[in-house]
Amino acid sequence: MRILVTGANGYLGSAVTARLRRDGYQVAELVRRESVRTPTGTDVRVADLLEPESLTEAVRDIDAVCHLAGLTRARDSVADPLPYFRVNVGGTVALLDAMARAGIENLVFASTAAIYATDVQPMSEDVPDAPPHPYAASKQAAESAIAAQAASGRLAAIVLRLSNLVGGADTDDTRILPRLRAVATGASDRLRVYGDGTATRDYLHLEDAARAVAAAVTHLPGLGECRRYNIGSETGTSVAELVALTSRITGRAISVEHLPAVQEPPTLVCDSSRAARELGWRATWDIEAIVREMLADPPAGHPAHDADPARRRAALDQFAAGDNDPFRTDAEPAARANRKRPT
Repeated sequence: MRILVTGANGYLGSAVTARLRRDGYQVAELVRRESVRTPTGTDVRVADLLEPESLTEAVRDIDAVCHLAGLTRARDSVADPLPYFRVNVGGTVALLDAMARAGIENLVFASTAAIYATDVQPMSEDVPDAPPHPYAASKQAAESAIAAQAASGRLAAIVLRLSNLVGGADTDDTRILPRLRAVATGASDRLRVYGDGTATRDYLHLEDAARAVAAAVTHLPGLGECRRYNIGSETGTSVAELVALTSRITGRAISVEHLPAVQEPPTLVCDSSRAARELGWRATWDIEAIVREMLADPPAGHPAHDADPARRRAALDQFAAGDNDPFRTDAEPAARANRKRPT
C-alpha cells in the first residue's frame, strides 16, 4: 500500500512517515519544498495545497492519504485568522478534489481536540463542538468537508482529533515544553505563563500520535463512511504541575512570570476509549517520561534525533544514561531504566 503524507517534513509528519515505513508501508512525502536532508531514494513530491494544479501529479499511484499539513498556532489564528481558513480549509478541499480526480478513496485527517472547548471532561466524541478560536474553527470546517465527501460515497475517512502534541526533537518555542526546557537549562531566565498556571491539558507524545495515524490507516472504514476518534493520553496536567515536575527532576527552581490570562478553556482532556476499542490504540507515554525525555534531549544533529523511532530511542537512552545528561543524579539511573517507552 502506497500512502501519501502531506506535511511530511513537519513536526508530526516526520514521525508519521517513519512509523508508516516501520510498519511496512510505501510512503510518498508531500512537501512544499524539498529539503537538502532528504535521504536518497525517498519518494518526495513537491506541491502546494494552495496551488491545486500542482496536486494532480503529486497524488498519482497513491492508495491512501494521511493529511497532516496545516497551520496550527491557536493564538496566532486569533490575530490573523484568514490564513488558517485559506490553508486548513481551502487546502483540504483542494486535496479532496485531487483525490477524487485520481480515484483515491482513503483518507486519514489530523484534526484537533481543541474543537470541543467544553466544561464536560474528559471529552468523548459525543461532546458538542464549540471551537474557541479560528484555528479550531478551521479544522472543524475541514472535517465537515471531509464528512460531506464521504457521505457522497466517494471517500472512506478517519478523523483523528489529537490533543496537545509534545516530545521528540521539538524546538518550537511557542509550545510549553521547549520553553520550559530553556528555563531548566539556563537558556532562558523565566517561564512566561498566561494566567495562574492552572490551565490543564492532555499532553500526547509525538510517537503515540504517529502510532494512532498508522492504526487509522489499518482500520479505514468502508466507502461512504467517516469516523472520528479522540487521541490523547487521557490524563490532564496543568502548567503549574509541569513546572513542579521539572523542578523535582532537576532539583532546580523554575522561575515563572505570570502574564494576563487569555480566553481559553481551563481544561481539555480526551476520552480515547473509542480509539482503544476500535483502533486498538492507547497512549504509552506518561507525563513524567515525556518531561524526562525533554530534559535529556541532546543537541540538534545528535543520533537521538534520527527519523527512525527505534534508532532514536536507543540513542536517547544512551545519551540519558551517560555523563551528557546535565540532570543525572546518583538516585536516578534506575528510574531512567524504567522509563515508560512505546514499542
